[in-house]
Amino acid sequence: MEVGNLTKIKLVTDSSVQLTPEEIAEYDITVVPLTITIDGKSYVDGKDITRSDFVTKMQAAKDLPTTSQPSIGTFVDIFKELAADGSEILAIFMTEGLSGTVNAARQAAEMMDGEKVTVLDSDFIDRGLAQQLIYAGKDIEAGKEMPEILAHVEQIKNDTFLRLAIVNLDNIIKGGRLGTLTGRIATLLNIKAILKMENGKLEIDQKGRGQKTVNKFKQEMLDKIKNDPEIVEVGLSHVEIDAEMQEYAAEIKKINPAINVVVRETSPIVATHTGVGAFAVFLLKK
Repeated sequence: MEVGNLTKIKLVTDSSVQLTPEEIAEYDITVVPLTITIDGKSYVDGKDITRSDFVTKMQAAKDLPTTSQPSIGTFVDIFKELAADGSEILAIFMTEGLSGTVNAARQAAEMMDGEKVTVLDSDFIDRGLAQQLIYAGKDIEAGKEMPEILAHVEQIKNDTFLRLAIVNLDNIIKGGRLGTLTGRIATLLNIKAILKMENGKLEIDQKGRGQKTVNKFKQEMLDKIKNDPEIVEVGLSHVEIDAEMQEYAAEIKKINPAINVVVRETSPIVATHTGVGAFAVFLLKK
């Protein structure tokens, strides 16, 4: 086991997070998987189903896949194991607006016997969640204490911007994220929706008919990046449109080659709600 500051505070999150394998290793992050059920068969996210395999199975499924959070007992076991060497634990999870995972972790933390466990709701998903963990990891490496790390995580949360483009509303309607009436109208008119995430909840930011709505949104994001020199990272998470997102990433790099652009397939937890063709744009300011 590594010694020094890395064992003093350990990081925990859930499998909705958008971290690269290298980032998980560098900051020694424990990722607790959710369970996905597709037509009656259950899979452990990231262990016995990959992100691309999930999309294939989701498209072939009769019913919308469901996800279930880890049990309180699972969190108790993980927290106790990680704290066995005297380490503190900082656990940051996806927004409570999409999953009860953070609440299960909070209940587990209350059951600890002397172990120091801090549980946070990131108010985000995907790369928005990842950014909080990465900066916490940097702070841990720098030897910072928990109060300073928590203040920095809160700052990162406030400096994160998320918009999500939904090109096919079927899944989000079936999942109850939009009202039935809204859903019927949207499907009838070929509506594309741009959602925003604020205070941990997804809300419709703009909507319109056809691909021009999505194209307009993409241009608006490019303009935002061009006009804000403080943006240091852009996360592009998508459901099975890697080539399109790689092209979009290249456009962003033309604006500012110094920006870190992360392009990856999103998690099954997010893809279940958004459907194929969806993509999210995460912006982080320095």
